[in-house]
Amino acid sequence: MKHIHVTCAIIERDGLVLAAQRSEGMSMPLKWEFPGGKIDPGESPEECLRRELLEEMSIQVGIEESLPASTHNYQKFAITLYPFICSLKTEEIVLHEHAALAWLPAGELHCLDWAEADLPVVDSYLVACGVQS
Repeated sequence: MKHIHVTCAIIERDGLVLAAQRSEGMSMPLKWEFPGGKIDPGESPEECLRRELLEEMSIQVGIEESLPASTHNYQKFAITLYPFICSLKTEEIVLHEHAALAWLPAGELHCLDWAEADLPVVDSYLVACGVQS
């Protein structure tokens, strides 16, 4: 089974958290996720996250804290997510790959239809910031 390693950013701003909706052309269309992407060979997770966010949304972030990695097995592949809590350093977000984005209070994150691999990351984040899910 193929196993991919992916970073993801939990971007906080003004008490809200950014979620991105996958476009119809992506795998798992219209599911919500924390933005990020595949780690290239020789690349650190932090370097990957900065590169992917620039490519996907034209944004720069400050990486504040890492959360525990989480592995999920889909039917055809496994994915390990490396989540980082980040602050947004850029004013404007330009969506190059995603269909939509949403800024939500942490307690409302579970209202979205998340990609299955992101659900443990949502839970881990809620525990880290002391929010009841």
